[in-house]
Amino acid sequence: MRVSVIGLGTMGAPMARHLLAAGHEVTVHNRTREREEPLAEMGAKRASTPAEAAAGADVVLTCVSDSPDLLHVLFGPSGAAEGLEPGAVVVDCSTVSPSATVEAARRLAEVGAGMVDAPVSGGSEGAERGTLTIFAGGEEEHVAKARPVLEAIGSRITHLGPAGSGQLAKAVNQVMIAGTYATVGEGIALAEAAGLPVESLVEALGQGAAASWVLENRSGNMISGSYPLGFKVELHRKDLRIALEEAKRLGLDMPVSRLVEREEDQLVAEGYGDEDVSALARLPRHRPAGEGDSTSGR
Repeated sequence: MRVSVIGLGTMGAPMARHLLAAGHEVTVHNRTREREEPLAEMGAKRASTPAEAAAGADVVLTCVSDSPDLLHVLFGPSGAAEGLEPGAVVVDCSTVSPSATVEAARRLAEVGAGMVDAPVSGGSEGAERGTLTIFAGGEEEHVAKARPVLEAIGSRITHLGPAGSGQLAKAVNQVMIAGTYATVGEGIALAEAAGLPVESLVEALGQGAAASWVLENRSGNMISGSYPLGFKVELHRKDLRIALEEAKRLGLDMPVSRLVEREEDQLVAEGYGDEDVSALARLPRHRPAGEGDSTSGR
């Protein structure tokens, strides 16, 4: 299958590597062109624009930071939509707003192309291993065409409904892990303050009801006070805002998520926005007792 990958960051680059390893004919494009070079050495073709990348592709996989980036890559000057052939499918692994996905699907349909929103969970580790969980939205025929690509980058693919459904599912995911990151950080701060052997405690916790992906994969960051990527605080804050916007649209109040959003705002303001989300553990270590008890609105 001819697959183009646009966006070669922490997640997109390993996705492209897995597609090459699976035997697909891969073309790559990235705004910072130097990121294409390691993949070219592995056999990928390079394209100078998204339109050039999309020309002749069966599937175009995008992995960018935010909704405006996606719409620009697809529909901006020399955007992918200019190069797409009828019957091609865009698979978007970014985390963007459901409304942006629905708009993109509508505009792609006008040029005869399909759209699958396929945001992922599993972190940079899952991207490197090809074991991501994928939340898919789109028409059945488009998901079917995209499935060989999705199977190369993920180990669990769940089709949840029409375009936008994958992004809504990712919003649910980001809400759930937001609280987990925050409370694992608070628990470790409590254990340290109490003088417990934290490494031994984490090992024990991992065998009980407190077990989680965050505890297993990010507690080491929290104990050491070092927060390499991972997944940036700033990007998770963006994702959480998408989820809170959807909650507001649906008439829901989510005070825990709003509290974590404020904590991430604080981390970004203090210069920690490029650290892994586990940097939420910075805050309880330095917050006076009683501060931050309220989960009321901003």
